[in-house]
Formats: sequence, structure tokens, C-alpha cells
Amino acid sequence: MSKRLAEVARKVGVSEATVSRVLNGKPGVSEGTRQAVLTALDVLGYERPTKLRGERARLVGLVLPELQNPIFPALAEIVGGGLTQNGYTPLLCTQNAGGVTESDYVDLLLAQQVSGVIFLGGNYTQADAQHEHYERLRQVNLPTVMVNARIPSLTFPTVSTDDSAAAEQAVLHVHQLGHRRIGMLLGPTDHIPSQRKLDAARPLLDKLGSPLTDELIVRGLYSLESGQAGATRLIAAGATAIVCASDPIALGAVRAARRAGLRVPEDISIVGFDDSALMSCTEPPLTTMRQPIEAMGRTVIELLLSQIAGTSESGEELLFEPELVLRSSTAPAR
Repeated sequence: MSKRLAEVARKVGVSEATVSRVLNGKPGVSEGTRQAVLTALDVLGYERPTKLRGERARLVGLVLPELQNPIFPALAEIVGGGLTQNGYTPLLCTQNAGGVTESDYVDLLLAQQVSGVIFLGGNYTQADAQHEHYERLRQVNLPTVMVNARIPSLTFPTVSTDDSAAAEQAVLHVHQLGHRRIGMLLGPTDHIPSQRKLDAARPLLDKLGSPLTDELIVRGLYSLESGQAGATRLIAAGATAIVCASDPIALGAVRAARRAGLRVPEDISIVGFDDSALMSCTEPPLTTMRQPIEAMGRTVIELLLSQIAGTSESGEELLFEPELVLRSSTAPAR
């Protein structure tokens, strides 16, 4: 007990006597100090006293599917900063293959009595993934916000980039450059954002007279290696332009083109998606669809805080317009 008091006191910068008064529900402690002590308990991994567990900790779970794609750390930085400015401490929960699952993180966050959860991607974007843990959040009415398109059956407030508009802009760009064999590198078949991109690109290309045949659609993972493997197949199918579902996939496509002896963009054009960090510094600098993550991050915070305050229960999806950023990975078809 004395060790716990000492650690919490050091963390908050108060005396052990003050910590003791908070833990025992005694008067004479300001509300700000009381909340700081309770938050320190949560951060240090100590259980709150039973009589204090009914209150939510000023902690918010920030669940990321990975850290390899630069867009997720960038989003986490924006959202985490917004949480801190509003008096909440973000708890970063990153999934790894074979490690702690999203469902496990939900259990851990519920046990910590967090004030809310923000998902920056996850199982909710895939129709065939496990979704039961979201119902646990619904049952306790925990404020929750999701970023990226979700399956229709989940009705949590959601912030997304308009995938349909992104695909249309990217496809129209390379078509206007004279490309007629346009391939697409997408995520898994059950991935909702990828399906939206495909559902928008296919009719547009049909209308433009350049049908998107099955051999010009390749599914894979959101990684450089998967992008390279998929682009190799599209190059063999005669694609002269490739529209990708992420920047790492696009960088893999650039590598595949070079391995095939092709020049980017002289022989083949490549478009990414995200405009994540350093895409202007690649060789060639990547033409990509920019997600407006600053505006999206601010909206995520607003949605979460309104739920915490009990002023909003809307489960609608808010779509943000992407922006085509022209760089040097696209050029007129030969």
C-alpha cells in the first residue's frame, strides 16, 4: 500500500497524505487533484478502490491496427493531442500479428473504466472479421468513435474519407493522361473502404470506355510487399497506370515497376492514397489522394466529447473530401 501511495504521489506531484485522502474519499482535496490521482492510478496499473470504480477515468483508449503505415501514427498524434488539450489521457493500443487482439484491448479498456474509445481502423472495416467485442461497448454505452468506413450493422459515430470520391478522382486523373489499361491495387475483398473505391471506379471506367476487367483488379494487404506482388501481376496484365489503396502499396508498385525494367512515370503511372509522411520525398515523389487528417482528427474529438457530455447519440458517418495531390509518379501515357 505504501509503495502504491508513493508512486502515485510522485506521478501527480502531491503528498502521500493527499493521495490517501483521495483513495479514502476524504474531503479537503480539489477536484483537479482528485482526478489527477485517479488517472495516475489507472496509468500505473493500480486498481481503483471499489467505491471509486463507478466513475469513469479520464482516459481514452486509442486503438490502432498497426504502426507501419505512416497515416496511423499521424492520426494518433492529432487525436492524442486533442485529447490531452481537453484533459484526457490517451492510452495507445497497437495491434500486432499474433499479439493482443482488438477484442482483448476492449476488455482491458473496459476494466480500466476509460471515458471512451477511438478506433483508427480495425475489424469494423472488414465484413468477415470478428465484431462481437463492439457489442460490449454498446452494452455499457461507452462513448466510441470510429475512423474509416465501417460495416453497415455498426452504428457508432464514424469519420471517413470519401473513398468513392477518391477513386473517381484518381481514375479520372490517369484517364485524362491517356491511360486506358488502368489497374487497381486494393485491400481484402471484405474491406469496406476498398469495396467503396471499386464500386465507384468500375462504373466510371465503363462510362469512359475503359472497362475495369477482373485481371486489372488485385486484392492484397496494406503493405509495401503486397503492393509489389500485386503490381507485378497488373504489369503482366498490361496496365499502364495503377491506382492504389494506400501509399505503402503504391511504393511497392513503384518497386515492382523498376524490377520489371519500367520507368515511373515514363512507362507506368502510379497513384497512392493517404499522402502520408515523406511521400513528397520519395523517388519519384508520389501522386496521391490526400486524406484531410487534421480536420478529421478535430471532428473525432468533437464527436467523442459530445458523447461523454451526453449531448449526442448520433451514429452517422461523416465523409470528408479527399484532395488529389499531383507529383511526379504520373505522366501522359506513351
